[in-house]
Amino acid sequence: MAMTQYKSALITGASAGIGAALATALAAPGTVLHLSARDLNRLEATAAACRAKGATVFPRAIDVRDAAAMADWIAAAAPLDLAVANAGIAASGDPNATRDIFATNLDGALNTMLPAMAAMRAQPPGADGVRGRIAVIASIAAFLAMPESPAYSASKAAIDNWTVASARSARTAGVQLTSVCPGFIRTAMTAKNTAPMPGLMTADQAAGIILRGIAAGRVRLAFPWWMATIARLAGLLPPRVLGKLLPDPTGGHS
Repeated sequence: MAMTQYKSALITGASAGIGAALATALAAPGTVLHLSARDLNRLEATAAACRAKGATVFPRAIDVRDAAAMADWIAAAAPLDLAVANAGIAASGDPNATRDIFATNLDGALNTMLPAMAAMRAQPPGADGVRGRIAVIASIAAFLAMPESPAYSASKAAIDNWTVASARSARTAGVQLTSVCPGFIRTAMTAKNTAPMPGLMTADQAAGIILRGIAAGRVRLAFPWWMATIARLAGLLPPRVLGKLLPDPTGGHS
């Protein structure tokens, strides 16, 4: 169901998964969507689905790690009712991928959120006093240091904490920030998982929850709630104890 109150929205990583699901959920006659991804051919499939629902779509091939290009793109897309920093890359046990994960999941998110915040501060407020809304797709992994995906967990923890900590000051300027921490979502990223994925849901189901949470003004939206609760409680355990409960990334025994 389209959230038609967002007349103009910008979404990164919109070629698949949650990004594509959010775009198609928002698509409606009169809605302008600015969508980005690194692969323009894959992004065009999302754009076509959104146009079929009556939206005006401007797809753009861009790497969120390019701060200057992101700032130019967002400034040109403004005014914006909603911006979603969704682009991210999967967890990896490869230590050589650590910098790429941080550059995309943390720097890339900031390259989206900071220019969007600047643009929205210059916009007139709505009847509710909100000038614009920004969401970042973090993860329940932000609550738990996972040995098999340290860079992923840490990058998501960093952007979640930054968003929550910045939300109060941003709101005084009329910009609403929401950190979205989902559990397992059926996407190409999770298709590689061989371990059990409790609470697995579709990207369309997640998009509905996310849009309702943003509309409700949630600062942090973690779901499923029971998984988020378990992750938070587990994160309070001493590292030595937690290490005995979590899988050993080396394949050995803790």
